[in-house]
Amino acid sequence: MNEIIRKNYPASQLPEDLRVGIDPSSRVTVTVVEDTPSHKPMTLEEIFASRRPPFRSAEEIVTSIRQLRDEWDH
Repeated sequence: MNEIIRKNYPASQLPEDLRVGIDPSSRVTVTVVEDTPSHKPMTLEEIFASRRPPFRSAEEIVTSIRQLRDEWDH
């Protein structure tokens, strides 16, 4: 969450709707806090969808490892 604080800010420079009831010659402290986060975390579904193929099953991985091991034995 972003937060901006300006101390001793001229009230005359505030937007009109924020100046209501404030003496324009006074100095104010302005705090601005972002209500919504600028970055939404990814869901598990989004993470899984972003993976790159190829996806191999456990059986395919075991077969591949056995083939490599057999090559080393010969």
